[in-house]
Amino acid sequence: MFLSVGTGWQMTALTSDAGMVALVQTAMMVPMTLLSVPAGALADMYDRRRIALVSLALSMTSAAMLATMTFMGYATPWLLLGFCAATGTGMTLFNPAWQASVSEQVPRPLLGQAVALNSISFNIARSFGPALGGLILAIVGAAASFAATAVSYVPMFAIMFLWRRTPVSSRLPPERIDRAVSAGFRYVIHSPPIRVVLVRTFCFGFGGSCLSALMPLITRELLHGSAEIFGLMLGAYGVGAVVGAIGLNRLRHTLSAEGVVSLSAFALAASIIVVAISTSALLTGASLLVGGAGWMVALALCNVQVQTSAPRWVSGRLLAAFQTSIAGGVAAGSWCWGRAAQAFSVEEALLTAAAYLSASLLLSRVLPMPAASSASLTPVKLSDPEVNLDLTGRSGPIVVQLEYRVPADLARDFYRIMQKIRSVRRRNGGFDWSLARDIADGELWIERFQCPTWHDYLRQRDRNTPDELAIQMSAHQYLRPGSQLEVRRLLERPFGSVRWAEDVPEDPFSTAG
Repeated sequence: MFLSVGTGWQMTALTSDAGMVALVQTAMMVPMTLLSVPAGALADMYDRRRIALVSLALSMTSAAMLATMTFMGYATPWLLLGFCAATGTGMTLFNPAWQASVSEQVPRPLLGQAVALNSISFNIARSFGPALGGLILAIVGAAASFAATAVSYVPMFAIMFLWRRTPVSSRLPPERIDRAVSAGFRYVIHSPPIRVVLVRTFCFGFGGSCLSALMPLITRELLHGSAEIFGLMLGAYGVGAVVGAIGLNRLRHTLSAEGVVSLSAFALAASIIVVAISTSALLTGASLLVGGAGWMVALALCNVQVQTSAPRWVSGRLLAAFQTSIAGGVAAGSWCWGRAAQAFSVEEALLTAAAYLSASLLLSRVLPMPAASSASLTPVKLSDPEVNLDLTGRSGPIVVQLEYRVPADLARDFYRIMQKIRSVRRRNGGFDWSLARDIADGELWIERFQCPTWHDYLRQRDRNTPDELAIQMSAHQYLRPGSQLEVRRLLERPFGSVRWAEDVPEDPFSTAG
């Protein structure tokens, strides 16, 4: 929080370009937009404690270097943006590892409260940090606020160093990073509830980012205030966020998820309008309390929605996708509102953002927020299939073919359930899914999908949650009485993939090539 205060105010001292001032927040958010999903994949694949330590060290070093450069008088607008991006990169790596570990530390029924508590702790720092940062900035200068940022990472580093996390063992080696990232994207694409939450998060972040992005200009141009007033305004916004996080659990039990998000958007839009027309620090601060509450309630709810819908094997990647959506919305919104303030005025930029947030309420008609899931997300352990070939982990592609014999009068209902199975297969790692009906035997349906390697297929089997397995088993009720599901697992041999040496006898069970 010291960093955001120091860089925002220092940028106004180095340049009068409103766009450059707004780019401070963009520079901190762009790494989240670009790197969050790979960071989430790393959090799912490796020790989250070690990832957190490395990322905190990166942010601490970046802040210390920025303090040194500023103290020596070498600070420039682009240097500020560069170190903001480096610090943001460290926190991008830290956040998925830390947030994904929450589900390991608390029982599932308490997950929502734990997420809210995590938000409260963050916003307590957000409340008092800017005020303290503004005080440091006013008394000692920007370099001291950057140094304070570096020092503030030390307790977090010590806590992560002392945490004795129990690692979760896996019978399979980690995925390749590119496949792990791809698996995260595929899960999002084929999981409609997650997809809706991420879209709504991006849209909300785009509009709501105007207050924090333009806060230095609000303080200087609308309130004609000093660095102390700037810190107090950010503090008021953070206090509102704490109040909102405290009241989140009650709101979740009183209103639907859509009701909470819509109410938050309305409160934030109203707050922005008051900030745009106010010239009183007292009135602006009171309005920021409401805006901070609306901002935090909506984002904390979206975070809870993702965490309660994320199986453990992909939780880091889904939380990273959430982080990407909010960071992308904030980064794009900060740039947009900064350009608007430069081209027109701060007041007009704020009023436009408020109008956008009001219009975003229409999303409730086409993309309503899903209800929080209460289903178990612990994978179901399945026995390994029978294998009579000498397979290695890299053997593949593996083609899975399932044959269903379904009476003709149940064909339409069977087809509907297979569409749900399609989503399950594809988000858990199945490629090239297809469903075909035999034209000579109308009762015979064939489902096919493939996995790149044998290890990928075993991972795909290990990822099924109880609900997903129940969806797959529900297809069995449509089988003709007396018939059974036939499953074939095939090692595909594409043309040219196997080279037979002339001096070696033909071996029909060879997996060479």
